[in-house]
Amino acid sequence: MKSLNFDNRDEWLFARRGKITGSRLKDLIVKRGDGKKIGFFEVIAERLSTDPEGLAFYETPMERGTRLEPEAMARFEEDSKLEVDKSLVLWVREENEGIALSPDGFIGDKVAVECKCLSSARHIEAYIKKFIWKLSDVESIPAEYYEQVVQYFVVNDKLKTLHMVYYDPRVVFQDYFYLTIKRKDVEEDAKKYLEYEIQTIKELDEIVNKISNF
Repeated sequence: MKSLNFDNRDEWLFARRGKITGSRLKDLIVKRGDGKKIGFFEVIAERLSTDPEGLAFYETPMERGTRLEPEAMARFEEDSKLEVDKSLVLWVREENEGIALSPDGFIGDKVAVECKCLSSARHIEAYIKKFIWKLSDVESIPAEYYEQVVQYFVVNDKLKTLHMVYYDPRVVFQDYFYLTIKRKDVEEDAKKYLEYEIQTIKELDEIVNKISNF
């Protein structure tokens, strides 16, 4: 073992980048299965991504998404040659308005666009799964966003295609790409989620009514 000495905390923090440290180990070790946890992609992101605007330290994920979404959508329109309606709308199911979703963009009622301006680790995770490991588009979605993808098809029975746009200018080797999800890819889960949501809303309504009548 060798010990590295530093004169200040900034140098120490920089030296830790791209390394497996004790505090990161819990986000790397997989106890079941053979998948990769987020720490694996964080190490890659630290080695490959940059933060040229210096915003990462004080910008929240929501602020970042709001700031970069127009750029992401513009890249998609240029790349796909599609004209996307970016109106601020809320989609709801006709028979149950408690089941809803706000699309980032849409083309009629059969095509939707969702922009993801994520952490560099999540961006790289989706890229590696799709283009390095050659998984399907739906398998390449970071797990925490799968339900959001399915919800598009739960809310809109006419929806055939969802384009998921990934954009992160810090990832200079591949700052933009998109995945295409078809209804058939998630149809079984969409049916199950719809049943679950209908039952959940029924339970919520019953509880609210009881409390309101106290």
